[in-house]
Amino acid sequence: MVTSLIGTSESIERIRELIDYVADTGLNVIITGESGVGKEVVAQNLFLESQRKDKPFIKVNCTGLLDELLESELFGFEQGAFTGADQYKRGKFELAHQGVIFLDKIGDMSLSLQSKLLHVLQYGEFAPLGSKRKIRSDAWVIAATNQELEKKVKEGLFRDDLYYRFNIIKIYIPPLRNRPEDIPPLIDYYIEKYVSQFNGKKISKPGSDAMEKLMAYSWPGNVRELQNILISSMVIGNWEEIIDDLYLKSRWVSISMV
Repeated sequence: MVTSLIGTSESIERIRELIDYVADTGLNVIITGESGVGKEVVAQNLFLESQRKDKPFIKVNCTGLLDELLESELFGFEQGAFTGADQYKRGKFELAHQGVIFLDKIGDMSLSLQSKLLHVLQYGEFAPLGSKRKIRSDAWVIAATNQELEKKVKEGLFRDDLYYRFNIIKIYIPPLRNRPEDIPPLIDYYIEKYVSQFNGKKISKPGSDAMEKLMAYSWPGNVRELQNILISSMVIGNWEEIIDDLYLKSRWVSISMV
């Protein structure tokens, strides 16, 4: 189930406008922001507002895999391409044909794979591992990162030509601490969602004092942290205890970082 883009802040309204503008252009998009702000949610909303919404939405996490494994995920492989390749496997670019391929954490992709990705963006074709044949893919590429790609370009860790390919449309999602007015509607949305998801399990809504403290909190984990807090509230049920624990953990993290 795709999450709606929730919020009343000026920045969220601007993102909605960008989604409306970009959705049917097919232009490469890079979504940036801290971990947990909702980059995949924006990517999914771009997809749903586009004419590709009835085609595949394929997500690829670009971190945590060795180069060869990630390359085989992206482009597929022929039988016998490497040990264990006992049959042909279609890659994500092939599966995403006429749909969307969402490249999450693209800042972690190696330079060698960046070069191959650039080729796909330029020519719309690729070769599976172990093959010389070319496969065409009309996949709309949306990427996301929590890193400063400009800095990585200067350090020689990210190709400048690939960066400029993605930087045609850049959607920045500010951290939750910079848009506290989004917290009450987010809480309302997730309470309704979790009540349905957890068979009507009661979730108490924070009172005015508790809401004020939640809006003043720094939310280092952003919306993902807020989701976890709301799930915890189903078990604990006492917002005063939840908020005290939240601020205690925040102070501990601050002290640990000094």
